[in-house]
Amino acid sequence: MSRWPIAALTLGLLLLLDALRVFLPSLITLYGRAGDTPPEQLGLFAAIWFVIPFIAIAIARFVGPRTVMLSGAAVLAATRIALQGTDGGTPQLYLSAASVCAGLFFLFGCARTLPRAAVPVGIALGLGLSGLLHIAIDHMDLIWQDGLFPWFPAIAVPAAFLWSALLAKPGEDIAPAAVWFLVGPALFLTGQYLGPGAAITGSWSGGSNEFAAAASVAALGVACLSLVPFAIAPLLANAPVHVYRVLFPAGLLIGVFSPVVGSAQAILLAAGLGGCLGLATLSPGWRRPGAALLAGTLVFLVATFAFYASYDADLGFPNTIVPMVIGVAAALIGVGRRLDRGLVATPRIKLPVLVSGTLAGLLLPPLLVAGLTWRTIPATQTVEGEEFTLVAYNIRMGYGLTGTLDLDRIAAWARTVRPDVVLLSEVDRGWLLNGGHDDLDRIAQGLGMRYYFAPAADRLWGDALLTNLPVREAVSNRLGKHDHPTGAQAQAIVLTVGGREIGIVNTHLQAPPGQAPEVAALAQGLAAGNTAVAAVAATSGGTPRPVILAGDLNTTKDDPEMRVLEAAGLTDPLIAQGDPPTSPAENPVKRIDHVLITPGLQVVEASVPRVPFSDHLPVVVRLRLS
Repeated sequence: MSRWPIAALTLGLLLLLDALRVFLPSLITLYGRAGDTPPEQLGLFAAIWFVIPFIAIAIARFVGPRTVMLSGAAVLAATRIALQGTDGGTPQLYLSAASVCAGLFFLFGCARTLPRAAVPVGIALGLGLSGLLHIAIDHMDLIWQDGLFPWFPAIAVPAAFLWSALLAKPGEDIAPAAVWFLVGPALFLTGQYLGPGAAITGSWSGGSNEFAAAASVAALGVACLSLVPFAIAPLLANAPVHVYRVLFPAGLLIGVFSPVVGSAQAILLAAGLGGCLGLATLSPGWRRPGAALLAGTLVFLVATFAFYASYDADLGFPNTIVPMVIGVAAALIGVGRRLDRGLVATPRIKLPVLVSGTLAGLLLPPLLVAGLTWRTIPATQTVEGEEFTLVAYNIRMGYGLTGTLDLDRIAAWARTVRPDVVLLSEVDRGWLLNGGHDDLDRIAQGLGMRYYFAPAADRLWGDALLTNLPVREAVSNRLGKHDHPTGAQAQAIVLTVGGREIGIVNTHLQAPPGQAPEVAALAQGLAAGNTAVAAVAATSGGTPRPVILAGDLNTTKDDPEMRVLEAAGLTDPLIAQGDPPTSPAENPVKRIDHVLITPGLQVVEASVPRVPFSDHLPVVVRLRLS
């Protein structure tokens, strides 16, 4: 097989995935304006850019598929470079959309021209290296990074991509439609299972700056790169191909249906998916590989929206079914109806070469990724006095008013107020729809703080506490949904300031009428001296403890829910500070983000800074123990 078709397909997928990690969150933050646009309109807008490439079927009849491939490659390279120069807003939305569209034109041309043997390797390398490079840059795409350095790869990679596309000669034996259809499901499954969330198993006290977390991310790198050897294993290994027809689909299904989330699941799924790509290449398969590729990417789009729409609307089924259905479909394609026996009879490789190559593939990636992700835990720090500073901020996944990913800017701003405690809402730790970033880890690095994550909608979405103060307990309590599909949690925390314990309830209420009494009970339990684990237990006999209830409560001072919180002994000190509004950030008219306190605490000063890093404004409060 020629190296140029493999290089073109690998680099093309890298650029397409770059564009998707910008386009998908731009849909939500810019076009959808975080829920202001009707969901059906948002879905139609997204679908347009995946449907337009179907005209390539007609265009290819007149100009040929290679011309379609090269034209798509040129636009994909140009829009990727242009994206590096945008600063959010409408240009970001439409450039990323055009980039995705051009990438699909390019892949359509590839499906009609590239030689069969190069296809599974190129697809596997594109998906695997994209995941590894995302780890290497700490899950912060170059598009979102400031300065001169990101421009070098932003220009070099598209240039190398164009060069390889020009040199990629058409093959007489093109890959079957089955492997090209699998590109869409593979994009979805790798986005769901091989992102940063694969290393997250739940609420992680102490933060991911431990070696154990680095090892998890390292194993994730193995999972990404394991796509490559397993994709071509049916072509090279000595075992009969029918063995792989059982092992690879089975590994994929075990990975998708596994109740245990983590690196082992990611490795199983990556190996199974890579193997199914290789098996699909051996099938005589269906006709029309270009149309199959475009149909598969539509499956990706529908699956993505079906999975995440369930957090905002009741679809009548749990969203966990979606990746299972996609996984079963991919496994069935991997099993195939029959295999082309002429292709199966390939040269064998010697066992020592196979073993040494496999060991290198399993050992080198974890060492590389561990070196890239190794960090030490920040030391615990005490406050020698009775005052401390607290910040409560709904960060909207880190996307600012112009749609740019502002995680580093959030951390840089927060450092200026020198917080002792930071409470965050709408923290995303790897949702595909939001670009697959770990907001919490990135902000914690910038602040030099430990973190305590509290899952809400699922294990990758929720709220968090960041602090280096001594934390005795941090427990996430599920709140009732009360007909709201997203769900919520209330994080009960006990920490120490100046040798005295303080209770904190950190929450983001989604259905305030029902959830307000629940968080009020938590606050009362902490105030009565109960532990965070038993915060709603009987309150008699406890030691009085000052308590803070903070976060995006989706409640104003005039709502009935505020009376429920006041009855629990909580007061709103910001009323005396002028009652500054926090929402919407560009033109705030109401305050729904609060820092409520019980007796034993008093506000020294408070402010609501006008910063553009979210659709909410943060609340900064300097508190004194009294």
